[in-house]
Amino acid sequence: MGYQEYYRFKLEPFANHPDPKFYFNSPQHALAREYLLHAARGARGLAVLLGDIGTGKTTLSRKILSELHTIGDFQIGLIVLTHSEFSPTWLYTRIANLIGLRDLTDSTTEIIARISQRLSEIYHRSEKTVIIIDEANKIDNPSVLEEIRGLLNLEIGDTRLLSFILSGLPELENFISSNRALYQRIAVKIKLKSMGSDTVRSYIAHRLTVAGSEQEVFSPRAIDLICRYSEGRPRLVNVICDNALLEGYLQNKPEIDEFLIERVVSNLGLKFE
Repeated sequence: MGYQEYYRFKLEPFANHPDPKFYFNSPQHALAREYLLHAARGARGLAVLLGDIGTGKTTLSRKILSELHTIGDFQIGLIVLTHSEFSPTWLYTRIANLIGLRDLTDSTTEIIARISQRLSEIYHRSEKTVIIIDEANKIDNPSVLEEIRGLLNLEIGDTRLLSFILSGLPELENFISSNRALYQRIAVKIKLKSMGSDTVRSYIAHRLTVAGSEQEVFSPRAIDLICRYSEGRPRLVNVICDNALLEGYLQNKPEIDEFLIERVVSNLGLKFE
């Protein structure tokens, strides 16, 4: 038995990976979601989602990805950057794969030509193409930004054939601004901030409900401390709550109280005076 069975959850409520099922539509996330969907539906070209570590950018990106798939009439793909050292050709190849192109050569010119042709085919099917790039702050090659700008120039009539949503840490904006022509093409820019205490409380309740909780698991004082120590960052809320539930299970405690939260945040190195 683990804490999921002990607390009678159907799902793990605070697993720290992006899952659209657990997406919490806080006021700021709801606003960002609407802006990003507006950019995608209208083929606006370039949308930028900014936020500090743990503010929910990746979960929101996955939510947008899921919704556009559900809406239909979209060819959509996701690129998650895990390192900063990549070439424009690597990016072109990833985009080509996401829109269904295979058997590519090493010729960048040929890859671009095939991308352009496929985007035209998608357009004539009355569909829109959107590429989401998560962890886009890892782009540190000016030539990559220039290639993104070039792809945004692909049009038929007045309609752009490809839109990008770039999601990353705040420094992403500074790097984009180094390419003035690309920066001027930003149609939508949203910045996520830490959540307030009331929103954190609603966030915890939401995730517990989605997980199938039928009881009050955290005491009011415990939630107060989670608000304090997480500093309103969804990722830290998840880490604290997940560890607290495990500790509660190990101590056979049906309710997570403030003393258990103090123990967990101390173990995690999050405690401050």
